[in-house]
This record gives sequence, structure tokens and C-alpha cells, in this order.
Amino acid sequence: MSLEVIGLTAGYSTAQVLHGVDLTVADNETVALIGRNGMGKTTLVRSLAGLRPPTLTSGSILYNGVDITKKASYQISRAGIAIVPQGRHVFGSLTVIENLTVVSKRRRNAIEQPWTIERVFDFFPRLGERQKSYARSLSGGEQQMLAIARALMTNPTLLLMDEPSEGLAPAVLDVIQDRIAGLRGSGLSVLIAEQNVELALDMADRVVVIEDGEIPWTGSPDALRNDTALLEKYLSI
Repeated sequence: MSLEVIGLTAGYSTAQVLHGVDLTVADNETVALIGRNGMGKTTLVRSLAGLRPPTLTSGSILYNGVDITKKASYQISRAGIAIVPQGRHVFGSLTVIENLTVVSKRRRNAIEQPWTIERVFDFFPRLGERQKSYARSLSGGEQQMLAIARALMTNPTLLLMDEPSEGLAPAVLDVIQDRIAGLRGSGLSVLIAEQNVELALDMADRVVVIEDGEIPWTGSPDALRNDTALLEKYLSI
């Protein structure tokens, strides 16, 4: 098992958000974490990446059998976990290629085909075309491509993605969805926190629903897609 979260509670100074979350992501599995706004998706993703806030108050996070609950974000990154944060947060004053090279890492236990500049530009040709442009001059879709590519350049074994579809035009969203789908079967585990339910169901091997900081349901995309009562109860669809 790549990632195992056991009884995790976490929150901010004003409120506790996660209430005993249990979650797993297996090797080479893509899991979609879905739920309405304010249910705890971003808090959980930030907790897994070691970003603070939130503050973790109890429970544990195991990655490949190692307890990373109290590790700093840079230690978690070194362990092989990368994050594509909500809002992209690319380095605007750096060029595309500088954004990629500044985070580049090689790992002894990396996936068979390491991510290189050449592979990233093959994966996202548009970034190759704009490699000398400053990140702040990119469109929203191009910045999302760059945020994903930057995470891949750390050669992770687990990729965390927080709302990758947010604010993207439909045509750009199709490209991003296609590229995320292209990661499946590559040896990379992926956890996608996503409010776009149809997108999440199309990309995932397994779906986890979060509601008020708890996990009330997990199962296959088809099981959720075909259960109108569940969709209405947890997602207001």
C-alpha cells in the first residue's frame, strides 16, 4: 500500500475540519476525492503534503510503511510525494524552463522512466513552445500545465492534485483531463481532490467521498455514477 491515512484529525485555529479520516491509495492507483465545497478536500490534501496550516491533532499518515505524520513538507517531498496545489502557485518571475529545473530531482526508487525536461515537453507540447516565457505571462491553462509538470519533475511516486480543473476553459480542461489520464498505468499513484464530479469519475480507478471531514463512502466510479441517491445525498446532484 502506497499511502495509508488512519484516524486523521486536523483543522485551523477556529475549527476542526477533519474528523478521523481513513484513506488509502494503492501503488499505481488513481483515487478521486470528491465532495462539496467546505467538506475538507483541501485540508486533507495539505495535511498529506505536510503544508501548514492546517494543524494535525491526531491520527497517522503512513507512506510505504513509514510514518510521515509529523514530517516537514520538504521531507515529505523527498519521500516521493508531490503536490499540484489549488491555484497553481507557479513561480511567476521565473521562466517555464526555470520553474521546471529548479525543482528537478532524481530518485533511486523512481518510476522506470524518469521525468526530464524533454519528457515533460513531450507530455505538454505547449510548455515546450513557451519554455522561455515568464510563468506570470502564461494563461490559466498553461499555468496549470506548468504546475503539473513542475510536480512531475520531482519524480514522485505519489502525486496529490487539488482542484486541477478549477477556472479552466472547456477546451483546456479537455487537454488537462487527457494528460492526467495519461498518467494512469505509468507507475505513479495519484490522489485528485476535485469538485467536478464527472471529471473525477472519468479519471479515477476508485472514488472517495468526503462529507463534513469524514469519509462516508468509497467505491468504484460506476457504482457512484449509477447511484442517484448517493449523488444527491453527498454531492447535491
